[in-house]
Amino acid sequence: MSENEISTEPIELTDIRDVRVDRDLPRGERVAEFVRQLRDPYHYKCGKLTITAHFDESGPTLEECLIQLFT
Repeated sequence: MSENEISTEPIELTDIRDVRVDRDLPRGERVAEFVRQLRDPYHYKCGKLTITAHFDESGPTLEECLIQLFT
């Protein structure tokens, strides 16, 4: 299976609402702990919703999107 394909096998997705990270940890450790608990930051649940994130290589960067959002 390629990196961009989504598995059709049933898996138990983590509900992002259940992720708890100690705010006293250094930033890098907080990020690592968040990803460790979420398991797959591109495919998870939020309540009854299943979230699947995809990024378009030819699309705008996050920075460009934020600039448009705040200007």
